[in-house]
Amino acid sequence: MAEVHVIGQIMGATGFSESSLFCKWGVHTGAAWKLLSGVREGQTQVDTPQVGDMAYWSHPIDLHFATKGLQGWPRLHLQVWSQDSFGRCQLAGYGFCHVPSSPGTHQLDCPTWRPLGSWREQLARAFVGGGPQLLHGDAIYSGADRYRLHTAAGGTVHLELGLLLRHFDRYGVEC
Repeated sequence: MAEVHVIGQIMGATGFSESSLFCKWGVHTGAAWKLLSGVREGQTQVDTPQVGDMAYWSHPIDLHFATKGLQGWPRLHLQVWSQDSFGRCQLAGYGFCHVPSSPGTHQLDCPTWRPLGSWREQLARAFVGGGPQLLHGDAIYSGADRYRLHTAAGGTVHLELGLLLRHFDRYGVEC
């Protein structure tokens, strides 16, 4: 079987109006993909930017996949959350990006968005916190239902990923 190694890190995030940010992440693949080592999901620590608006996480990602086909290439889905002084967490944005398909080191910028909700929910978010969230996480990376949502732009999550491809030439794929 062909193999893909994804080694890198979630560097951090910029452009969010909230501070004290952390990121929940996961990887989604098709049925022909098998995770040989690594974890499918994780969470960074909370970082409050001291200078500028960059929240630094430097959270490692190390995944090793085996696959029988190219369909269902890995995608990273992200949820950025903010934490207030009382420890309450509020959604700051959802995002996803495809893992690059060429070997080497890649710098990725993943834009994020959040659901707006009704004007009452927006008012409650401004004064009390919270706000609308997705009921099903797969809407982050499947476009069918996502395009019907009313959303607001969030910030950008910055990733650095290195890819190693192995045995793809045996299956007729040139690297």
